[in-house]
Amino acid sequence: MAEPTPPRLGPRPLALHLGMALGGWLSSLAALRLTRSGSLDWRHAPPTRARALEEALATTDPEALARALGAEAGRRHGRFLAGIEGYRAHPYRRRLKDPPVLWQAGGTRLLAFGGEAAGAPILLVPSLINRAYILDLTPARSFARYLREQGLRPYLVDWGAPGADERGFGLDDYIAGRLMPALEAARRDAGRPIALAGYCMGGTMVLPLAARAEVGSLVLLATPWDFHADGGHQARLVAAHMPALAALVDALDMLPADALQAMFAALDPLLAARKFSAFAGLPPASAAARNFVALEDWLNDAVPLTGPVARACLEGWYGANAPARGAWRVGGAAVRPERVRVPALNVVPARDRIVPPASAEALGAALGHVETWRPPLGHIGMMASPRAKRLLWRRLADWVAANTAAGCA
Repeated sequence: MAEPTPPRLGPRPLALHLGMALGGWLSSLAALRLTRSGSLDWRHAPPTRARALEEALATTDPEALARALGAEAGRRHGRFLAGIEGYRAHPYRRRLKDPPVLWQAGGTRLLAFGGEAAGAPILLVPSLINRAYILDLTPARSFARYLREQGLRPYLVDWGAPGADERGFGLDDYIAGRLMPALEAARRDAGRPIALAGYCMGGTMVLPLAARAEVGSLVLLATPWDFHADGGHQARLVAAHMPALAALVDALDMLPADALQAMFAALDPLLAARKFSAFAGLPPASAAARNFVALEDWLNDAVPLTGPVARACLEGWYGANAPARGAWRVGGAAVRPERVRVPALNVVPARDRIVPPASAEALGAALGHVETWRPPLGHIGMMASPRAKRLLWRRLADWVAANTAAGCA
């Protein structure tokens, strides 16, 4: 008998998403009361639109408008709830079989996608925050399998969730104790230097190896470096949450996945409402609906960060901006991008809202000799959207094939 399918819990954290959406919509009623008293501040609204709204409000029955606003808020909330219910009941489940495990330590695995492929080997390193299968999401939207189809030999680091072996791990432990041995295992298997490709936080983590290890090339995908480059917006957001986050880390010695999800939700409080409301209008059997569910399942399958990693990222990266200041050290040595001597590609998604483009651009400037691409994609879209193959993956596979060979000559 097949095991029962566990229920979906997303979007996580559900109470926060519901509260932010309802609060945002009901704020129109609060603003309506301010218009009646003449105390609504129009200074930051476009002048033409502000005047048109003022004129329309002057000729509208306030009670009728209040009823209409309340009804619209109720309609939107109902559509949001319908999208959530449809998502939770959807029959799709990811059943994509993993490739062979080449190496493993604790909860970390190295997956070998390339088999006997003779093309340029490439080690894909995702973030510690979300599951690695964003790079192997579905048969049609798998970055790793696409690279194999293009003749490359991909390996994927699957960090897993922190278990007993990783409970006290810091960034040094992950980089020196897991990433370096995984790189060595891939290099032995391929018999030649490896292209290193880091996605998001994974890109930051591969930099110490790119500067010191024998690698063939370096690919950085939406990699943060200057954590104050966006004018400090994200740093201020993290600082505002730090008392609560620090208390969680002190109590649990880890940062729970829902706390991380709440921070991401704060970047765009109504994003979940917009997404699930749109999903409510999709035919459940459509490819668009299945792709939505596949991606949301991954988003809601987040893992916690160990306490030392959480402190290093929140306090050292976002707080002190240690990487961009040259103060981030791994194994006692400062991480210096300018010491990377292999061919490097910095991919900066133009529509990234998680890693501000300016943060990733700063890494390109620090590398010095680097090729920079700015595809019109988002942070997750570069790995999961239907346009990713055409706008990024095809060119990237060609770049790795050409430049990793050059790096090994």
